[in-house]
Amino acid sequence: ELEAFSYSVSHDLRAPLRAVDGYTQLLLEEYHSRLDEEGRRICRIISDSSRDMGRLIDDLLAFSRVGRSTLQSVPVDMRTMARSIFFELANAEQRERIAFTVGPLPHAMGDPTLLRQVWTNLLSNAIKFSSRQASPAIDVSAEEQEGETVYHVRDNGVGFDMRYVGKLFGVFQRLHSAKEFEGTGVGLAIVQRVVHRHGGRVWAEGEPRKGAAFSFTLGRGGAAW
Repeated sequence: ELEAFSYSVSHDLRAPLRAVDGYTQLLLEEYHSRLDEEGRRICRIISDSSRDMGRLIDDLLAFSRVGRSTLQSVPVDMRTMARSIFFELANAEQRERIAFTVGPLPHAMGDPTLLRQVWTNLLSNAIKFSSRQASPAIDVSAEEQEGETVYHVRDNGVGFDMRYVGKLFGVFQRLHSAKEFEGTGVGLAIVQRVVHRHGGRVWAEGEPRKGAAFSFTLGRGGAAW
């Protein structure tokens, strides 16, 4: 019921948000000469805020869909998926700056659409939070631990204080302000929900200014070398 409620509310919010953004743009275009610089600045803030709300709605819908979708189980080439997603997410400058490495990754049995969401969210975070490093680096790897395959995404970015690790996977929980790094605080909650639906676990380790590592499994039998 909560998922249905979230889905309904999110859809109902779209129309007024589009109106707010649309009329603000109209105001800027048609009445530009009548507005002083402060008035134009306020209009830009309104427009930007409505678009931020739109992105938040999109993330909430994605989070809601994870719980409702039928789970498929097919072989997924995790290495190819991780590499292709990185090159989709990173622009030309980022691809030039970031030392991106991918080790051998076993194929997984899982839902390709949902697993794509996991890689997208983890890699986009790694790109974002390592962006201010002089020499950003992202490493993707896998290893066998006690009968499970563990996938890792490591970066050398801003990291985080392990005292707050419990907040990382909560909806709307952010360890960095929106002014520092853009985002809605839903991405890691989606990662956790997808991993749990596959019978796996997800966790994180980090240290301020020394990077972060996110690891996940898909349960026993979820991957095969």
